[in-house]
Amino acid sequence: MTAIAYKHVPHPHIEHRKREGPIKVVDQLPRRTPFNRFNAWLAIRITNGVGTMLCAYIFALIALVSLPAAIQSGELIVIISWIAQTFLQLVLLSIIIVGQNIASTASDKRAESTFQDASATLHEASEIQKHLVAQDTALSELTDKMLALAEQMTSVIAAKRA
Repeated sequence: MTAIAYKHVPHPHIEHRKREGPIKVVDQLPRRTPFNRFNAWLAIRITNGVGTMLCAYIFALIALVSLPAAIQSGELIVIISWIAQTFLQLVLLSIIIVGQNIASTASDKRAESTFQDASATLHEASEIQKHLVAQDTALSELTDKMLALAEQMTSVIAAKRA
């Protein structure tokens, strides 16, 4: 039988992907020192607390406490400052964090979905490689048979000429 000319060598990244899985937001947290881990833990706790609509409503109520004083001042700059510095910054902070948390979750789901799609594609490519090896084997066997038949035909023709 003739040797198969092609040998598939999988890319090393394929095994790395299988071990590591998709990259998610939580994977980006610092882990090197206890101080870094504590800071990340504290930041996440605060973000999870402030990043709720309940917190946004509480901040809105807190901001509204100072609204009467801003209005009573009668000064446009004080009212604008109250809107910009008190209400918008305080309330929008929580709302923006809620939006970022939702976007982060969606990003993780997209990463997982993309990872699964890529894994399925790699599996299909591996199956194609197996199919090609089977075809190469079958073609190699057919080639060997054809060569054997050609040799027999050559021998028969040579014998009849002799």
